[in-house]
Amino acid sequence: MRIAFLDPGNLEGDLQAGAVAGYSLLWLLMWATAMGLLVQLLSARLGVATGRHLAELCREEYPTWAGMVLWVMAELALIGSDIQEVIGSAIAIEILTNGLLPLWAGVIITALDCFVFLFLENYGIRKLEAVFAVLIGTMAVAFAWMFGQAKPSGSELLVGILVPKLSSRAIQKAVGVVGCIIMPHNVFLHSALVQSREVNKRQKYRVQEAINYYTIESTIALIVSFMINLFVTTVFAKGFYNTDLADSIGLVNAGQYLQDKYGGGLFPILYIWGIGLLAAGQSSTITGTYAGQFIMGGFLNFKMKKWLRALITRSCAIIPTIIVALVFDSSEATLDVLNEWLNVLQSIQIPFAPIPLLCLVSKEQIMGAFKIGP
Repeated sequence: MRIAFLDPGNLEGDLQAGAVAGYSLLWLLMWATAMGLLVQLLSARLGVATGRHLAELCREEYPTWAGMVLWVMAELALIGSDIQEVIGSAIAIEILTNGLLPLWAGVIITALDCFVFLFLENYGIRKLEAVFAVLIGTMAVAFAWMFGQAKPSGSELLVGILVPKLSSRAIQKAVGVVGCIIMPHNVFLHSALVQSREVNKRQKYRVQEAINYYTIESTIALIVSFMINLFVTTVFAKGFYNTDLADSIGLVNAGQYLQDKYGGGLFPILYIWGIGLLAAGQSSTITGTYAGQFIMGGFLNFKMKKWLRALITRSCAIIPTIIVALVFDSSEATLDVLNEWLNVLQSIQIPFAPIPLLCLVSKEQIMGAFKIGP
């Protein structure tokens, strides 16, 4: 669940918000994360109390036409997010191989290696969670190191978090920040992920205990993800705000700009950026695959082998991504603009996940004693 708050779409939103708006959108980053936490807690509550996930409940509780609309919207959001995740991984592979592997080759590698990660699930969900923990740890170390190199202003950072401010120039970036944090597919995903733990539904205190633990776990997870997003935004705010490069910076050229700004040092910052981006891309493609399986399986009531379902849901995202990689391979600026608008797409899609969630989690016949109040 935490990974969806740290995918390449987030990094794109963070770095552009920092470069274009400086520290002034940090308050939005914080409050979007807080709202994201609230939605994730409700999603976990729904999954634990009912034993079913959001996509399944939407199919059962809504008319067929409404369920299909919600499914199409969830798939659109997921495909947009997946394009960013796979392209982000491909960019990182291109950086770390010094351009030896072009963008399209990175896309194919990323498309295939997510099946390797899914294979780990056969050894138990804890093993897979350990892999995610390592990838998140890699991101935290990489971006904290960059934060240390940049030495941003503490007072400006604090003002940015506490004082809401929005200039007309930063509106698109602000909409993108909200979209890349509260990702619609993540709402569906979390209600399904909580099914990996056995909870005795007949004992009310056991259900409440599970909800309490998920609350603690999610809160810690999102505090860590907020810190990583904060590191990225402040590094680019310090280095590129009010400069000629601010409007042209994006995932593709960010590593090189950082290298030119902060130099090589003991370990070149270009490769630190590449490692962090690769960890974000690799981990988020797996969660995207999971989300795709739950969304398609829940809305359409698919019963098929896990690998076949993964292949179908992957193809829905990978085919558009390969097209994007081939079309935009030679145009860095256009690829960055596309990424910006994909973040805006996520923002537009947000209502199609939390509104059904709020309706379902407040119904007594679905939630019983665990329904939420007004």
